[in-house]
Amino acid sequence: MPECSLHHSHRRESSSGQGPPHGCFLAQASLPRLLCSREKTANPNNNSLRGFEVIDAVKSKLESACKQVVSCADIVAVAARDSVVALGGPTWTVELGRRDSTTASLSSANTDIPGPSADLRTLISSFSGKGLSASDLAALSGAHTIGQARCFLFRARIYNDTNIDPSFASSLRSNCSTSGGDNELSPLDSTTPTVFDNDYYANLVRERGLLHSDQQLFMNGGGSVEFQVSSYATNSAKFFSDFASAMVKMGRISPLTGSSGEIRINCRKIN
Repeated sequence: MPECSLHHSHRRESSSGQGPPHGCFLAQASLPRLLCSREKTANPNNNSLRGFEVIDAVKSKLESACKQVVSCADIVAVAARDSVVALGGPTWTVELGRRDSTTASLSSANTDIPGPSADLRTLISSFSGKGLSASDLAALSGAHTIGQARCFLFRARIYNDTNIDPSFASSLRSNCSTSGGDNELSPLDSTTPTVFDNDYYANLVRERGLLHSDQQLFMNGGGSVEFQVSSYATNSAKFFSDFASAMVKMGRISPLTGSSGEIRINCRKIN
C-alpha cells in the first residue's frame, strides 16, 4: 500500500523540505500530526504534509481485520520504512507497540522542528533535545535524498548564501524569482530526486544543497559532521547502515505504550 502511493506523488516524501530528519520528533512517538488542525498547520508543515489518505486506507483495512489493535503511530512508522525500501534504500526492524496520542500541540511543533534556515548549532541542539546525536543528525538528514521543497523555503539561500554552486543557484532562480512563485517546487536532491541513495551528500560536498539547513552540514570548515558527510558521499553502504540505525533510535523517542494514549479508530481524530 505505501509503495503504491509513491507512483502518484514522490512529493509526499518531503514536500515541505522538512522530511523525516526535521519533522520526525513529533511524529515518531505518537503521531499527533494526523490530527488535522494542529501539527499540520505548524510553520514547517503548513500546506506541505501529504499522503494521509494512504494511512487512512491502511487503517481502514486493519480495523476491518482486527479492531483497535494496530495504532496509527505504528502504521506510519512501517509505511516510512517500506517507502524507503521501495525507493532503493535500506530496511530496518520497526519496533511496534506504540499507541496514539490524544493531544497535539501547535506550539511544540513550531518550537521543536528546526526550519530550513537553521544553522548547524541549532540543528544539533534540536536533535540533542530529543536524545539524538550530531551523528544521528548527519545520517537522518540523508532522508532529503527524496522529496521536494517550495521556493519560499530556499529563496534566501539561492539569492543570499555564498556557499552555493553558482550554476546550481542560477538554475534554481529560473523557477524561483525574488518575489512570487512561492509554491514552485525543486527537488531536495537534484541528481537522483526519486531514488533513495547517497547523492544528497555528494551534492552537499559540491555546495549544491537546496536548503540552507542542508548545506550547514558541509561548510568546508572541518568537524565531525562534515567528515561524516564526506564519508557518506563516497560510501552508500555506510550511509544506509547508519540511517537504518538512526531510524530505529528515532523510533524510540518517548513512545506511548501500555495504557498511555489510545489506539485510534480513525487516524485523523481521537476516539
